Amino acid sequence: MERTGPPARFSGLLAALSAALLVAGGLAASAPAAAAADTDLARNGGFEAGLDGWSCTGGSGAVVGTPTHGGTSALKATPAGSDNAECSQTVTVKPDSTYTLSAWVQGSYVYLGASGTGTTDVSTWTQSSPGWTQLTTTFKTGAATTSVKIYTHGWYGTPTYYADDLTLVGPGGDPVAIPATPAGLRAGTTTTSSSVALSWTGSTGAAGYNVYRGGTKVLSVTGTSATVTGLAASTAYSFQVTATNSAGESAKSATVTATTAAGGGGGGSGLPTHALVGYLHSSFANGSGYTRMADVPDSWDVIDLAFGEPTSVTSGDIRFSLCPVTECPNVESVAEFKAAIKAKQAAGKKVLISIGGQNGQVQLSTTAARDTFVSSVSKIIDDYGLDGLDIDFEGHSLSLNTGDTDFRNPTTPVVVNLISAVKALKAKYGDKFVLTMAPETFFVQLGYQYYGSGPWGGQDPRAGAYLPVIHALRDDLTLLHVQDYNSGSIMGLDNQYHSMGGADFHIAMTDMLLTGFPVAGDTTKVFPALRPDQVSIGLPASTQAGNGYTSPSEVGKALNCLTKKTDCGSYTTHGTWPGLRGLMTWSINWDRFNNGEFSKNFDAYFGG
Repeated sequence: MERTGPPARFSGLLAALSAALLVAGGLAASAPAAAAADTDLARNGGFEAGLDGWSCTGGSGAVVGTPTHGGTSALKATPAGSDNAECSQTVTVKPDSTYTLSAWVQGSYVYLGASGTGTTDVSTWTQSSPGWTQLTTTFKTGAATTSVKIYTHGWYGTPTYYADDLTLVGPGGDPVAIPATPAGLRAGTTTTSSSVALSWTGSTGAAGYNVYRGGTKVLSVTGTSATVTGLAASTAYSFQVTATNSAGESAKSATVTATTAAGGGGGGSGLPTHALVGYLHSSFANGSGYTRMADVPDSWDVIDLAFGEPTSVTSGDIRFSLCPVTECPNVESVAEFKAAIKAKQAAGKKVLISIGGQNGQVQLSTTAARDTFVSSVSKIIDDYGLDGLDIDFEGHSLSLNTGDTDFRNPTTPVVVNLISAVKALKAKYGDKFVLTMAPETFFVQLGYQYYGSGPWGGQDPRAGAYLPVIHALRDDLTLLHVQDYNSGSIMGLDNQYHSMGGADFHIAMTDMLLTGFPVAGDTTKVFPALRPDQVSIGLPASTQAGNGYTSPSEVGKALNCLTKKTDCGSYTTHGTWPGLRGLMTWSINWDRFNNGEFSKNFDAYFGG
C-alpha cells in the first residue's frame, strides 16, 4: 500500500483525527480495529539523532544537513568495493501481522527492504533518482517472528546515496528489555604472550556481547567466550563484558585482570628494536649479480635465503641449493656458505630459508604434502644451521575454496595444512624459531574489501587468503613484512584508494596491520591488530628491483608518520607506533647494486 500524503511521522495524528471524524458521523463501528494499534516502529527514521539506532557496514554511513527530505538531517552512505553501504536496524514486531516500510531516497540504485520476516523477505529500489523519491513495500510476519531487520543500501561501485524519513508502520511488538549484566567473567588458561581467552555466563535475552579492554570496546561476539589478541607480552590488562540486544546494552560486568605470558613473537626477542630485513639471491642470479654470504653488509639483521622451492607444486617437497657455478661464477662452496652463516649468527644476525617466491608455487593440498613439507624444510634448516622460516607464498599457492568465508575458522586444505605444518615446525624448534612472512598486498590488505570468492562467488579466491594463516600463527609470528610493491591500488581504512611509490601507500597499508580491520567489510569478522614489533614495511631496494620504488625521503616520511605522527600528509593514522620493527627489502643484492642506498638510509634513520 503506497502512501502519497504527508511524511509518515504524522500518521499517528492523522489516524486520531480520522477516528474522531468517524465517531462524529456515527460510523465508529466500521473502523478497522487494528488501525488504532498501528504506529511507526522505526527508531530515528529521520536521522535527527545522528546514526542512533542504525548500523552501517564498513563505516559507510554519515548524517548530513543537506540534502534532506524533512527535518534538518538525512542519511548519506557511500558504497566502496565489495561494501554496498547497507544501513540497518532491528525492530521488534508482532507475529502474523502486516507492516508497511517506506523511505524517501535520492541517488542511483538505492534499495529499501526488510529481512527476517518469517515469510517472504521484501525489497524495492530505484534505478536513478536525482531528486527525492519515495520507496514503499509491505510484508507480513511469520507466526513466530518477533523482530525484523529493515535496511537501505546502494550498489557496488555506485556513487553516494541519501535516505530520509524512513518509517515502519504496523502493530507494535512486545517491548524488549535490556539484558542483565553478564556474570562470571573469567580469564582462561590459554593466555599467551599476545592474547587472553575470556568466558562468561550468558544473559537471558542477549543477542550478543561486547568485550572491553581498559574501558574501550575491542570485540563484539554472539557467544559467551572471546579471545582478545594483539596484546603486549608480560603486561596486565583489565577486561569487562556487556550484553546487548535491540533494546540496548547492559551495564559493564565486574572487571577481571589477566597478565600475558612472557616472550612472544617466536624469536622476536633476538632481534634489535629496529631491524633491517633483506632477501639474498642464493639459489639463482639476475641482473644484480651474486652476493656471497660472507659479503653481506653488517646492516642486515635478518637474511632470507631466496629461495627454497618444491619439486612440484603439490609435492610439499622443498629443496634448496646454491646457485650453480655456470650461472654464478663467484659462488662460494657449500662449506664456505655454512661457515659464513655461523659467522653472521655469531654477530647476532638471523638467517632463514625463504620458501616460495615468484616461481616457487607451493600448494599443500593433502596431509601427505603437509608432512613432506615439514620434513623437507626441517632438513634444510638442520643442514645449514638456520634460525627459522620465511613464508613467501605468491601466485596461486594460497586461495580459498568457495564457502570458506571466515578467516578465523578456515576450511580450505592448502590453508589448513600450511598452518598445521608451520605449527609443527615451531613445536620442533621451540621459542627461538624465527617465523616471518612476506605476502603481497593482494593477499592481506585487499581483504578489507574482498575475501575469497565472496558471498556470491565470482571474486578472485586468492583475495585476502593470507589472513587466516597470519591470524592462526600470530602468537608464533616474529615478523610480517607485506610487499608494498608490485601492487595495484588498495583501499585503506579511510575508504580511499592508495597507490604504491610514496609515503602515503606505506602509511595506509601499515596502519591497517597495526589497527586491524573488518574483513570484507563485515564488522563481526575483524582481523585483529598485530603488535608493532611484529611488523616491518616491505619495499624494493631500487628502481630495478620492482615496481613501487620509494625514495629515501618518502621512506623517512612514512616512518615519521607511523612512529612519531609527523609528516602524515592527508592520511590520518589510528595510532602512533614507535616500536615498529623496521624495514624489509627485495633485495640485499639489488641494494648492493644500488650502492647501498636502502641500507644506508635505514642506518641513518635508526642510528645504525
